[in-house]
Amino acid sequence: MTILVTAASGNLGRLVVEALLARGASPADVIAGARDTAKLADLAARGIRTAVVDYDRPDTVAAALEGVDAVLLVSGTAFGERVAQHRTVIEAAKAAGVAKLAYTSGPKASTSDLVLMPEHRGTEEVIAEVGVPAVILRNNWYTENYAQDVAIAAATGVIAAATGTGRVASAPRRDYAEAAAVVLLEEGHVGEVYELGGDEPWTFAELAAAASEVLGREVAFADQTPEERIASLIEAGLDEGTAGFVAAIDEGIARGDLAESDGTLARLIGRPTTPLVDALRDLVETQRAAA
Repeated sequence: MTILVTAASGNLGRLVVEALLARGASPADVIAGARDTAKLADLAARGIRTAVVDYDRPDTVAAALEGVDAVLLVSGTAFGERVAQHRTVIEAAKAAGVAKLAYTSGPKASTSDLVLMPEHRGTEEVIAEVGVPAVILRNNWYTENYAQDVAIAAATGVIAAATGTGRVASAPRRDYAEAAAVVLLEEGHVGEVYELGGDEPWTFAELAAAASEVLGREVAFADQTPEERIASLIEAGLDEGTAGFVAAIDEGIARGDLAESDGTLARLIGRPTTPLVDALRDLVETQRAAA
């Protein structure tokens, strides 16, 4: 079975390639796709095929999908353009007769009011419209999203947010990557919509406590109002639009938009998800190694 992983030069895509190999896929059966294949040279050296996959160039997508049985569509990062970009891959997968398309969506994409969800919802609607056999992977937040917060806490002893007591069912990317590898390699899963998240959703006060343990210093959670959050972010150097975007995500967390986890991720990967403190320890070790 031939599997194409799009955005394989990115953080998640590269981990999916590694997870496929770890779960028994032959390097010859895995195609790593990216806009710039030079960034995949290390994978090519291990016998993994590489292909140019540029969501804005339909010809590259169609060529990469020739002879492919399953494809992972990793959601793009061009906000505002993603539904059209994803449609290119979805329609090409249908035309190529791909037996399974997996898409990395977002939590409760069909109903969530979270600012990032409309494009995920739109992509899911395109998948249904085109009729390609698909499985939807609704990934909750990546624990790596909070690397900068922990780095700031190392210097200031504070993690600030306008999240109140809202919880985040995060897991590190490698856990979600394993889940993607499972659904790509196993028979079945087509037609499923999986809500994926960490086993133990946490509050920002608990994030601060975990950071304290990992950093070896006291870290406090500063619970801000949305207005205070925007003002502090602008003071830190963000433009008003970006600050408002971050504050809107915080408000979503406060509403509970990222709080739910039913254990599906753990069941797919066959083990408990990585606990918050362990994931943060990995982040801090990586930051220190890079310093």
